[in-house]
This record gives sequence, structure tokens and C-alpha cells, in this order.
Amino acid sequence: MSGSEAATSGALRQVPTPGMTWIPGGQFRMGSADFYPEERPVRTAAVGGFWIDTRPVTVAEFRRFVKQTGYVTVAEQAPDPGLADPGADPDLLVPGSLVFHRTAGPVDLREFGNWWNYAPGACWRHPEGPASNVRWRDKHPVTHIAYPDAQAYASWAGKELPTEAEWEYAARGGLDGAAYVWGDDFAPGGQQLANIWQGEFPWQNLARDGREGTSPVASFPANGYGLYDMTGNVWEWTSDCFPLGHRPDQGPDWPSCVPHHPRAAAGETGAFPPDDIPRRVIKGGSYLCSPGYCLRYRPAARHGEAVGTSTGHLGFRCVLRPS
Repeated sequence: MSGSEAATSGALRQVPTPGMTWIPGGQFRMGSADFYPEERPVRTAAVGGFWIDTRPVTVAEFRRFVKQTGYVTVAEQAPDPGLADPGADPDLLVPGSLVFHRTAGPVDLREFGNWWNYAPGACWRHPEGPASNVRWRDKHPVTHIAYPDAQAYASWAGKELPTEAEWEYAARGGLDGAAYVWGDDFAPGGQQLANIWQGEFPWQNLARDGREGTSPVASFPANGYGLYDMTGNVWEWTSDCFPLGHRPDQGPDWPSCVPHHPRAAAGETGAFPPDDIPRRVIKGGSYLCSPGYCLRYRPAARHGEAVGTSTGHLGFRCVLRPS
């Protein structure tokens, strides 16, 4: 056994914490030339070995963190009035988050405000607003998590957020260059392999996968590395910056289920030029991604999300790198 093989073998035996798995380092083809512009070009990327959570962080796990630390998420804090548009509705300058609502029928897909609402009181404890709760969602991925919230949890847990390359490499599960986490066939044998939107977005969800909204983690098959929910269910934060000036938003030929300018959803149109908002890369797609609208439930797919944004389809998982 070589020195590198021995080191890897030792790492595999030393699982740092339950619920993580070892990903051996290597090279892979990152990105895709076949889908959205921000995924190009395909390039060779290399990562060192690391441990990664086998599932997204759940409501129960995040509750434990909050109970021990008293942490207050971004969505539970009022926006800074000094940063708001002078014409913003004062009633919206309150703690809250972005909540999806299904429309009554077809709508203009260029206007994400047709299906996203800024909901006062919405947060990880109340994912659809103050009248909702997470009583029966302990095993669901936690949502309404802004980037600082994910960082805070990771630090408390003695972990970090994955880089984009680490996340994509792990998501591929050894299937280098495949379109999906499970291969190149979207629904092999007619089987739905991830929690995504089936039907005409954003008004008709046929729920062929048996799910509407988030699903308990590990409800669908794992990938080749034994990782669950690397596609669909919720978007996941990575630590990589999304380049300023690189359009992260959707247009008629570049659709996404992610709101491109979060403050606009709160009535603060013009508060910040989108290029001026620090963003991080999010990966994996969500239960709102659909073949006919937002085809981002693929390992190469990526989006730039403002660091202070929280939504009902955004969560995270953590990694741990050998010291």
C-alpha cells in the first residue's frame, strides 16, 4: 500500500462525526457546455480528500444549534432601514423571509414576484409564515438559511461550508461528466429520483415523486458516494463567491426558480443594483426546479445568491477537511 493509500485508509477509519462520509480526492470535469451559460466552460478541477455530511442539515440539527447558542438567524432580524430604498414599504422592513406560493394559473415567468412573497415572520421555525411551524419536519432540511447562518452553524459544529468544486465533485458520485447525479437519463425506467417540480411551473405540480415542498432527507436514493439530496429538495450554500457583474438572474432564456434580487421581492426596487450585492454560489436545485423551467437539479448547475438572502428552498450541508 502506498503512502497516499495508507493515509486515505486511515482517514476512512477516523470518521470525525456521525453522519459524514469520506470523499477521496481526485480530478473531474467541472461544469457543463450543454445547459446554462454560467456553467461554462467545462474545465478540469481537482480537490483533496474531505468528509461531507451525507444529508443536508435538518430542522432538528439546526434547532439543537440554536438551543445551545441562542443564535438568531438573518430572517429573524429586521432589515437595516439605512440600507432600504427610501420608497420601501415600512411594513416590509420587519423580520421575514421569501416564501413560495403556487399561482392559480400560468403567469409571466420573467417576473419572479408572481410566485415569491416577502412574508413577515417567515423563518426556519415558521417556513410559510407565522401561522406555520416545523413540528413534524424534524427530518426535513432546514430552510430560510442565509449565508451567515450556514457559516455560524458550521463553525459551531467544527466544520466548514464546501467549496463549489468540493460540492460538485461529491454530487457527481464518481460519474464524471454525467448530466445528473445518477447518470444521463433523467428518469431511468420512469422512476423519479429527486424531489423536484413535475408539471407546469409555478401553478401545476403533479407531484409524481410523491412530494410537494421539502421532503425528509434521504427520501430518494443516494448517489455513488452514499450522499442524499445532492439534487433537488433544497439549494445548498457553498463558500465560493459568485463573480460580481456576472448575471445571476433569470431572463426569458435563462430561467431560475431563485429570486435574482431579493430586496425587490420586499418592495425595495432599486435599493441595490444587483451587481453590487455580494453573492455566493449555491448548488443542487430544489423542489421548485422543473424540466420545463429551471433545469438546475444537476451537479454542474449553479446560481449566485445574495449572502443575506433566505428563502423557503435554501439550506446547506457541511464538510470537514483533514488537518
